[in-house]
Amino acid sequence: MSRIGHHLNRKVQVWRAALVPDGGGGTSEVWAHVSTPRGRRSQPTARERQAAHQAQARLDFTWYFSPRADVRRGDELREAGGAVHKVFATFQPSVDGTYLRADCTTPQPDTDP
Repeated sequence: MSRIGHHLNRKVQVWRAALVPDGGGGTSEVWAHVSTPRGRRSQPTARERQAAHQAQARLDFTWYFSPRADVRRGDELREAGGAVHKVFATFQPSVDGTYLRADCTTPQPDTDP
């Protein structure tokens, strides 16, 4: 197990978009479940949470995974509670094999009455 393995306290589904033939000569985008790795989601700051509560604001999260996790830019991370996080960047730290970091964004629902 990686150095951070004991910190990976959540399971999250990884979904990836793929293009499939639509039968009419074109293609359609479909989402396919890739894996369900263990990860750790960092908590946003109070300032980030307050800003994201504005209508249609986005909230950024950072997820950490085992360095071998199959998580890529463009994937969606789907939590059991219904939250969907869009991965906009992934990278490894300067020490290889430590962890995989995935920076994500999550649109917040409109809370206006």
